[in-house]
Amino acid sequence: MVRARLILSCIGLIGLLSMTSQYYVDKPDDNRFTREILAEKLDEPMALAPLDDGRILFIERKGDIHLYNPATTRLSLIATIPVSTKYTNREGVVREAEDGLMGIVPDPQFAQNHWVYLYYAQPGEPARNVLTRYEMRGDLLAMETRKILLEIPTQRDECCHTGGGMVFDKDGNLCLLTGDNTSPFSSLVAGYAPIDERPERSPWDAQKSASNTADLRGKLIRIHPELDGTYKIPQGNLFPIGNTKARPEIYAMGLRNPWRLSVDSRTGYLYWGEVGPDMKDSVGLGPYGYDEFNQARRAGNFGWPYVVGNNAAYWDRDYATGKAGKQFNPAKLINDSPNNTGLRELPPAQKSLIWYSYRASDEFPLMGNGGRSAVGGPIYHKADLPNALRPFPDYYEGKWLITDFMRGWIMAVTLDEQSNYVSMERFLPNERFDSPIDMKFAANGDLYLLEYGSAWFRGNDNARLVRIEYNAGNRKPVVQASADKTAGAVPLNVAFSSAGTIDFDRDALTYEWQIMTKSGELVQTYSTPNPSVTFDKAGLYTARLTVTDAKGAQNSKTLDIKAGNEPPNVTINLQGNKTFFTVGQSINYDVAVTDKEDGSLAGGQISPEQVSVSIDYLPESFDKVAVSMNQRSVDMTATYATAQKLITESDCRACHTIDRPSVGPTYQRIAQKYKGDPNAVERLSRKVITGGSGVWGEATMSAHPQLSQADASTIVTYILSLSDEPKSVKSLPVSGNYTLNIPTSQSSKGVFIIRAAYSDRGTPSLPPISTEKLVMLRSPVLFPEQADSSKGTERITDQNRPFYLVGSGAYLGYFKLDMTGIKQIDVAAQVPGRADATGGTIEVRLDSPTGKLIGETAVTSNTGQGSAKIVNVAPTDSMHDVYFVGKNPAARSNQVLVQVTSVTFK
Repeated sequence: MVRARLILSCIGLIGLLSMTSQYYVDKPDDNRFTREILAEKLDEPMALAPLDDGRILFIERKGDIHLYNPATTRLSLIATIPVSTKYTNREGVVREAEDGLMGIVPDPQFAQNHWVYLYYAQPGEPARNVLTRYEMRGDLLAMETRKILLEIPTQRDECCHTGGGMVFDKDGNLCLLTGDNTSPFSSLVAGYAPIDERPERSPWDAQKSASNTADLRGKLIRIHPELDGTYKIPQGNLFPIGNTKARPEIYAMGLRNPWRLSVDSRTGYLYWGEVGPDMKDSVGLGPYGYDEFNQARRAGNFGWPYVVGNNAAYWDRDYATGKAGKQFNPAKLINDSPNNTGLRELPPAQKSLIWYSYRASDEFPLMGNGGRSAVGGPIYHKADLPNALRPFPDYYEGKWLITDFMRGWIMAVTLDEQSNYVSMERFLPNERFDSPIDMKFAANGDLYLLEYGSAWFRGNDNARLVRIEYNAGNRKPVVQASADKTAGAVPLNVAFSSAGTIDFDRDALTYEWQIMTKSGELVQTYSTPNPSVTFDKAGLYTARLTVTDAKGAQNSKTLDIKAGNEPPNVTINLQGNKTFFTVGQSINYDVAVTDKEDGSLAGGQISPEQVSVSIDYLPESFDKVAVSMNQRSVDMTATYATAQKLITESDCRACHTIDRPSVGPTYQRIAQKYKGDPNAVERLSRKVITGGSGVWGEATMSAHPQLSQADASTIVTYILSLSDEPKSVKSLPVSGNYTLNIPTSQSSKGVFIIRAAYSDRGTPSLPPISTEKLVMLRSPVLFPEQADSSKGTERITDQNRPFYLVGSGAYLGYFKLDMTGIKQIDVAAQVPGRADATGGTIEVRLDSPTGKLIGETAVTSNTGQGSAKIVNVAPTDSMHDVYFVGKNPAARSNQVLVQVTSVTFK
């Protein structure tokens, strides 16, 4: 009996392991995946469609259809569809809409019939979106073969939410996602659902569409296309044929802004991402706005605009009176809007599979926080790609790959045998994808990805078609290519380097450098890893390094070379200390410019009017970014450099640019609006963190709780430094005396940035080259958290700045400080009020913790956090690393010596 039970237990265990075998397959190394950019500088790419023969179709919102052929690496424009991309609101203002060419999918029998289905906004009146079928002939789309399968009436008085994702299921049914075609903006201001039932307000009422059973907007439509361009209704849709108040094409309803539909070939379940509203949890209004990743196992209602996410419900609202009604019941939803033409009683709402807000998610913490925009993706099954040359590994079998447009990650979601959520993990966590908007597996096993790029409603340099391929055996080399100079006068001697190139299989590598003209003509080939090349003829060149391993796998990287124009040389000469400023002190500066072709400033060939000189004060919040900027010698304007890192790492660029319209207002418009407002930095910084809407009409800004107040202030201060028109501030003289006065109400703990820039005249064959020099004078007050190096430090968590030095030899180190003229350092330090604190001596040393001693002070009592220990330092010139070292030979290694709050150089 015991033995029988043991056998049954083993059988059960084997069954369990077989059901969940993908959980126990080793995860492949990330370096087995290669990400390759196939095309870039695209104009609003929207969706892609791999063909079985290896070619890749993709569409751009304004109507262009492109074909990428991996066999020839050729990208071609095969058709342009006339589409509607703008709308005129009720005030007569023409605005960019989300409409355009929105969806593409090939027919399951494309190899035989060559049909391609497109979903787009048809221009003209009446306003409608259309599902059409075209025939491809060779590499061109035959425009005359268009057949309209389905027309969906829409409104173009207000934006937004169009959908457009399409997929065929295993039964040949075409599934199409449509958005609710509803303006969310008036409701977002107050945080309630878009259910405005007042007369003439239907564009603001999602009950007319998403929860209207007689309307095809805000739906997942499922139809079966027929040979003659018509369609039939398959079995299993949400409503039967013949109900005049319910469209039989509807498979799922209650959708807001759905993206990128996929089907699981094993189960037939449908999956998509859905962009949710930006709202905050408030009783009487509604829950947090959640983005969703949804799974439809059967036909059903997903609840919008009454519920969102995990069936979190809104409250009914009378827009005329502003009064809240009852909270909606997900199990019994009623659509009593006067804009509803369908059924009053709706199917119960289904919960999302995954939901997340702008704040960190308790249920799904890997999703992150901040701006969000859910995009679906494919479910991987190796059996779907029987002819794959390089399929993804078994580890990803059955996983759903999802992505987020704003956050730039790809997640691999694990589902169990019953398709329930199990877990998720980052796919290629070290990669940052620039606004991914669609991804699909191709027949050869590669994953193709479209990246929309930084800003809405425009082409972007970082809008790309990308291929991610898996190398199961031999891995391609990872190539790095660099040059000691990329521009200069002829003869231009360039030392190329392949340093950093690596092969993870440790294969022997061969190197080939090809030097080509910009038109592609081969000039010279070199077979050494690090050749030196002389360019005798002026022009634009491309240097391509191709590295091949012992098994024939190759990878390449290119560099652009400008021969015939030497970059200008700009220097800023300062008298006195070149690291710290003293408030009220005057500095003498002199700018020198030389250019091989143009001459020099001193010689008179370059006039002072051609040189831009500025001195700007940036407040305390810029300090940390500015310090790292100075150490890296970043070559960009002062104010731009200080905020660029923070803006790049957030989602700001998706909605804002400096001077070109996008979803949100330009930075210049913001600067103009708040010009002269002394409270703007503080108020707008809070808004960046918490989110908000209403100030700019339809524009809504997501919350950014991941930003600190200091970081938000950094971004806002930069934005407010811009103006609506080009700056007319006159450049400073190229040499002179400048008094370092801090603007009223600004902290004295910021930085002065001295900038000089010159753009040369270029040549007939080469564009101008600009050179910029920056010198930063930082606050003489340095804090422990700004240290470039430390040992044995412990931050005091219940206070703002102080650090403990723990154990004899603990230190704080600050790199590259000019000690010229420094006579005294005030060290704000004390013995902390704790029983085990010992006190000790703080030594000031140069260049290392054991370097030259230039001063010291004893810290033996608790005299208050602000007390300053004066250190008279030995006269020292030039740049040094400066270390503050705590010493007490009697202290234990884990014993606190002193508490340091700041150090001030005088």
